[in-house]
This record gives sequence, C-alpha cells and structure tokens, in this order.
Amino acid sequence: MLNWLLKSDPEPRGPRVAPIADIAEGETVSSTEAMKWPSVWFDGPTAAGVSVTSESAMRVSAVYGCVRLIAGAIAGLPKTVYERKEIGREKVEGHPLWWLLNRQPCPSFTAATFWEYVVTQVLLRGDAIAYIQRNRVGDAVGLLLWSRSDVEIQRVQPKDPRQPCHNRYYFRSEGRYFGAEEADVLHFAGFGYDGCRSLSVIQWGARNGIGIAMRGDEYAGKFFSQGGQPQIAVKAQGQMTNEQQAAFVAAWERKYSGSGGPNGRPLMLTEGLDVKELSMTAQDAQLLESRQWQVVDIARAFGVPPFMVAEMGKATYNNTENLSTDFVKYTLAPHLQRFEQEINIKLLRNRRRYIKFRTDGLQRADLKSRADYYKAALGGTQAPGWMEPNEVRQLEDMPDHTDGEGLARPKDTGPAAPEQTED
Repeated sequence: MLNWLLKSDPEPRGPRVAPIADIAEGETVSSTEAMKWPSVWFDGPTAAGVSVTSESAMRVSAVYGCVRLIAGAIAGLPKTVYERKEIGREKVEGHPLWWLLNRQPCPSFTAATFWEYVVTQVLLRGDAIAYIQRNRVGDAVGLLLWSRSDVEIQRVQPKDPRQPCHNRYYFRSEGRYFGAEEADVLHFAGFGYDGCRSLSVIQWGARNGIGIAMRGDEYAGKFFSQGGQPQIAVKAQGQMTNEQQAAFVAAWERKYSGSGGPNGRPLMLTEGLDVKELSMTAQDAQLLESRQWQVVDIARAFGVPPFMVAEMGKATYNNTENLSTDFVKYTLAPHLQRFEQEINIKLLRNRRRYIKFRTDGLQRADLKSRADYYKAALGGTQAPGWMEPNEVRQLEDMPDHTDGEGLARPKDTGPAAPEQTED
C-alpha cells in the first residue's frame, strides 16, 4: 500500500496532492532534477561550442534514429507472466498485469507508447519514472508516467547507519506535490545507477559527438542555403570606382544568391577582374565523411550497430545477421534485465511468478536456418529431441494442432505403400 510522506492514511484512495509548504515542514527535499539541472544538462558548451540537451539532441538524425530503434524494439516485445514449476515454467494466462504491460497501463497511453516513452527517458535523461496506482488490497491497477523533470528524489539515510538507505519520490503537478515511497514507484534506471539517478547517454557517452554533429548540420545547412558556393574574393588589376563595384556586386548577387543557383547565363568579368577562392569546398573539407563518422560515433555510444541507422559503410550481407543478433544480446538485453527486475520487485510479490520480455521474434534467423534448428529440436537428425511439435508451432505464432504429436514423422521416407490384398 502507498505510504504517504505528507500525512498518514490507512486507506489511500489514490494520488492526493498537497502543497509544497506541507512537505517543507521538517523535511529537506533534495531534488536530483530541479536543483541539479544546470550542472547536469547545461554543463557549459561542448568542444564544438554548442550546448546539448535532451531536446536539441533529438534534432540530430543519428540520435533520433538510435532512440527510435531501441524504443521501438522494446515496445514491440511481448511481456509474458510465467510461474516457476518444480520442473520448468508455465505461462500464466489471464493475469491482470499482462493487460497493463501489453495493452494499456493508463488511460492516456497504450502499452506501445508507454514503453517508447520509458526507453526514451532512460536514454536521454538516464531514468524513467512511473507511479503505481494500487487498489485497496495492494494490487497494481494502473501505471502513470511522469516526466523526469517533474519528479524529485530524496535519498534518505536512516539514523542507524547499519540500515540501508531508501528513496522518497516527490511528484510535481501544477505547482503542488505529493510524495510516495519507492515501493509505489517504478524507477526504470539506466546504466550507472547510483541509487538516485543514472548516466544519460547524451550527457556522458555522446555529448561531444552530438555537439559536433549539430555543428556539422548547421554548417551544411548554411553551405547549401548559399547555393553550395564557397567564399571567394574578386581581384582587380586596377582601381574600380564605387559605381563599378556596386554594379559588379549586383550582377553577382543576381547570378548566384539564393537557393535557385546559377541561371545558366555566364557572368562577364571586365576591368581585369579575377576570382580567387578563399575557403575549401565541401569535398576538400570532407564534410560528408565527417558527418558519416559522427553517425558511427553516436551509434557507438547508444550501442547500436551503425548499419541499423542507415550507415552502411562497413556492413556486408554476411555480417548483418550476426550484428542483428548482437543488437539483441548486447544492446537490448541490459535494458530488458533492469526493466524485468524492477517490475518483478514492485508489481509481482510472488517469488514463483515473474515477468519476461520475450525476444524470440527478434532473434529469428532466416527460414532455412530456422527449419534446420526445428528439425534438430524435434529429433529429426537421429539425435534426442528437446521440443514438441506444438511448441515449435507456438514459436511461429501458429495455434496448437489437435494432433500435434502426430505431425512429426522423422522415420517416414515417403508415402505409405498400398496394402496387399488376397484375391
């Protein structure tokens, strides 16, 4: 049940908002967000001279692609409730938690948008927070998402130093706060969690890389807005009058300014004029190569294979399947493990039952490889099998067959011979 920090209530009936002044009496709210915001997100400009925030970072296509890819992959995974048996496990059908995690955790979010928001917050802000709505018997009936900037976390140290610390959460809504103990809060932590907050990818892993990419986008935009023309100087052998200079500048602007580019008519240079280029062209400055490298650098920080965000520089047909498997094992798996443990601790108070994010669909190989695997699993290679036909059908999202045991006929070599009858 919810243990309110503001006032004891033996029968909580949902979130009760209280003035912040009530919290201040006898308590010091140490915010990890409002008080530390400048030091966390505006820790001076990057080496490229720009400030990187969660909003500005998402304007970089590589960041947007990595976040969208990871968030979409996790949002699309089935979340299944299992129960441990003496031998193996069994899927729990019709569990109320299945609806919250797979269909609709709260009225404002479907399950897919809920998980996309959670993963986006974890990647960009380090942590994602959801308040658990419970009924009178303590079961979860709703999961309310909160922006990380609207949640303040206080680390509480007990008087007895031998006792473990715990967190208190203060949720802000329209200038008013209510508090909750950590048992009633889903705190989805990212990498480097220290008990209060985690390390944001854009703050620690890709801050300078994103800053350089932002500068590259800005430079490229300005370059092409000027028609892709380099900076030049015009040399004259003799002295030009002000009228001649003004006439030449006007002719040059009519020819090259704006996004329309040259109109095909030649520009006549008289009075011994000569054109000299002052800046490198985009090819000389290797603008495209530099931007390509920033995609790889940002993808590295997010743990995403570059080819999955359309950087195909070193990708081949032979290694893309292995890289896709590595994406599940090394990119998604750490996030999924943290999410599963948080859900199992806070929402399932039965040690025999647990939530599992199923990655079977993402790890499916091509049809031939799957066929060979299933053949071996059914014992079709004259080796002991470890699966039944209906289990294979479930992995392929097919319904169980009423004669499932009769489907596998590894000893059959062809159609049965017709029976011989006596004349």
